Amino acid sequence: MDAYHLQVELQRIGLRLQRAVQTWKLAGQDPNDAFRGLYVSDADAEALLARPLATGWGHSVDLPPEIQASLDRQAALIDREIHAVVDDAASLGHTLALEALRTTFGLSQFEMDTFLICLAPSVDLGYERIYGYLQDDVTKKRPTVSLILDLLAEPGIGRLVQLAHFGQDAPLFRHRLLELKPPAETETAPLLAQILHSDVSILTWLLGSYSPHTDLANHVVLEREPAKAIAAINAFANAELTQRQGSHTPAPLYLFYGPDSEAQRVAGHLVAASARKPLLIADLGAISERGRVSIQKAIQLTLRDARLTQAIPMLVGWDSCLIDGTTPPILLRELDEYRGTVIVAGQAPWLPRGERTKSVLTVEFPVPAFEQRRQLWAHFVGQAVPEAGRDPESERDPEPERDLGTPAVRCRPAVRCRPAAVDSAILDALAGQFVLTTSQIRDAAATARDHAQQLGHATHPDSALSAEDLFAAARAHSNPRLSALARKIPPRYGWDDIIVPDDQRALLGEIVDTVRGRSQVLDGWGLGHKLTSSRGVTVLFAGPPGTGKTMAAEIIAGELALDLYKIDLSTIVSKYIGETEKNIERIFQEAEQSNAILFFDEADALFGKRSEVRDSHDRYANIEISYLLQRMEAYDGITILATNLRGNLDEAFTRRLQFAVNFPFPETEDRMRIWQTLFPADVPRSPDVDFARLAETFRLAGGNIRNVIVSAAYLAAADGEVVTMSHLLHATRRELQKMGRLVREEDLTTDG
Repeated sequence: MDAYHLQVELQRIGLRLQRAVQTWKLAGQDPNDAFRGLYVSDADAEALLARPLATGWGHSVDLPPEIQASLDRQAALIDREIHAVVDDAASLGHTLALEALRTTFGLSQFEMDTFLICLAPSVDLGYERIYGYLQDDVTKKRPTVSLILDLLAEPGIGRLVQLAHFGQDAPLFRHRLLELKPPAETETAPLLAQILHSDVSILTWLLGSYSPHTDLANHVVLEREPAKAIAAINAFANAELTQRQGSHTPAPLYLFYGPDSEAQRVAGHLVAASARKPLLIADLGAISERGRVSIQKAIQLTLRDARLTQAIPMLVGWDSCLIDGTTPPILLRELDEYRGTVIVAGQAPWLPRGERTKSVLTVEFPVPAFEQRRQLWAHFVGQAVPEAGRDPESERDPEPERDLGTPAVRCRPAVRCRPAAVDSAILDALAGQFVLTTSQIRDAAATARDHAQQLGHATHPDSALSAEDLFAAARAHSNPRLSALARKIPPRYGWDDIIVPDDQRALLGEIVDTVRGRSQVLDGWGLGHKLTSSRGVTVLFAGPPGTGKTMAAEIIAGELALDLYKIDLSTIVSKYIGETEKNIERIFQEAEQSNAILFFDEADALFGKRSEVRDSHDRYANIEISYLLQRMEAYDGITILATNLRGNLDEAFTRRLQFAVNFPFPETEDRMRIWQTLFPADVPRSPDVDFARLAETFRLAGGNIRNVIVSAAYLAAADGEVVTMSHLLHATRRELQKMGRLVREEDLTTDG
């Protein structure tokens, strides 16, 4: 019906063109002249000077009565057909697209006819030749303002009044229904010579479908289905913002900000659903980066399409629009003049400045809290989370619709409830140890499923996912850019590999338990509201080199399934004032999104006792240390500092640390266990190897013992033999020499 209505309306426009062609022919314009439009004859020049002001060639002649009568009969038939289509649509309760266009943008009949004249070449290329003929220039395939006036306005100076319809604030151009451009061969031209262009995307909409402007292609999408992340909706639904949507106050401007862009999108769907409208999402960040169209034009086109599709516009990537932390007045005006609800979404918060009529509702979307992260993991891995006291086995069938806090919106879970696919403890660990946004959790769950099927852990998309798959995926989707600032250490050791006194081992276990229990203690029990200012866990490892500090860090990382990054202090400390703080800030900023453990080795090089201020360098050195202390306290992750000399640490610094673990130099019994633990079972060795003698004779730390075993293995491989006591003693000699320690020859004989 819409297509037929467009057809008969174009027939009406075609009749006007037919009348114009007839008058041009009678005025002496020969259509058979091959050079017509390429030259001006003497007669033409004289006729132009004699022609009244503001008239065209055809205005000087009258059509013969028989032609006029024929055109009038055709016009009457077309008018009756148009009225019949309109009446049929009304009887069916259908709003015709052209009528919707007229009422939505407040177009007059003159403006509607102008729009149809400009749209016609997009329907039939034959119109291009007609426009070239009527404009006396075959290269002008699109109508100019002058041609529009010739076709639609009465001759004389009075027609210049119609030029107001072609101003930038006129509806056709204010809403980007048409665009004015100078002829191709010139940069500027008078208004009458400007060429009018229509947007083919409007024709697509008139014919019943939607596609964005070509300059916005792939960056604007019309979503009619609500997002499926039910858990992410709940917090927003309870914020009482959607209740404002149904009030009699002007439609608001929602300002969404924060790192959780997926939750913002879900909230946008909730706003749209409460108004029973689709959501039109435009990615201004991507559009700006592409650079084919200005941000203002992109906003105008998006708001135009929102009017056409009766959608709620959501402009994401708004950070690309901010200047000095706020929106430029020209863009704020675009938002304020839009009559409906508008949503803008970005990372950074901002306050609108200047006059406006819309009420502004600001909503923060931080990284989801623990319970919300748990629900998201359960949702995306396909596990239903039953309410307390309910039997999961009884929840196999789809749940009834659930009220999400908004009278007009009810959502249905996206997955069928079934027995738990992932152990509850795993969900707790994922939510507690990985602070991820909604989209990161969604992508991590999909990656885990892909990884499981690739390795054969799961044979079907609905199969249960292992903890290994899920934790690996969660690490992969944490911010990977920290690798450019620190060295990632893959955990290689477990609890059986480290030899430390029982108290130190217990303290390491308490660190792991603290990390795992943070969500319950700080969120569930409420200690995070009053007693602690940060969720971070700060740890000090102190002890001589080789006593197991790095190994302990690897064990903690492996136990928690978190990435471990070792910070090279030489890349942090700078002789230039202020650069050290910048480097520290870069590391912690990246770590905030990485869910990684930061391991500062040889930390006493940077965190020694704060010196007395004797010059400006001392003062700035103390500022660097103070800044690091402040940044560590604000960091929500795990920070481990390793030092060889605990006495070099400032008391004020150690007071702020949550744990301090001393790694003593191993005594004989511990050294014996280290030799036995570190020597691999697969390495062939001679029966004469005496670990007890090695432990008693040589006072070596675990790191040195590891070096001795590796060197001895290479010596044995070179000799083509198994590792013998001789190999171990020779390797011990080299290790002691490297350490600068005295070597007693009697200790290195195989006779003992």
